[in-house]
Amino acid sequence: MLFGEWSFDGITVRDIGLERYLNLDPIYLPHTGGRHEARRFRKSDMNIVERLINSLMRPGGSGGDKSRVTSVVRNAFKIINLRSGRNPVETLVRAVENSAPNEDTTRIGYGGVVYRLAVDISPQRRIDLALRYIVRGIRESTFSNRLTLEEILATQLIGAANNDQNAFSIRRKLEVERIALSSR
Repeated sequence: MLFGEWSFDGITVRDIGLERYLNLDPIYLPHTGGRHEARRFRKSDMNIVERLINSLMRPGGSGGDKSRVTSVVRNAFKIINLRSGRNPVETLVRAVENSAPNEDTTRIGYGGVVYRLAVDISPQRRIDLALRYIVRGIRESTFSNRLTLEEILATQLIGAANNDQNAFSIRRKLEVERIALSSR
């Protein structure tokens, strides 16, 4: 039970490509102490809630106060539970699935000419981009806003889980996929 309140039972990943990379192992407190850093791709063994917390601590945001960010996520999960009546861990999983782009563009230089080419994205990068878009939407929403960080986090996660066009992460995903479609 996450934070002693929410269970991981019955939560499944609907996106087959992300199934191996979205870790939903039961954990009470999401804090591994950086054990995943020693080997490549080990971050996929880290719980998705801890990956969200670590993404919120990136530079330009909370700057490393993990205990404060953990309590922010805990309070946001309580708000999600009150607003939607759903398990907040399931809401987070649906938000990551819906925010993960399937296709992106890469720069190809050929004979002095640079153009963009559409490419598929690996599942690990899809999750990384989804978390990045969610956190960036939270950061951009917090400026000049009276709402607390917990309320904004809950709003962004619920919006992304419901595939709402007003959520920043969904808008960004659609924009990236639209650009990739035009550069095929």
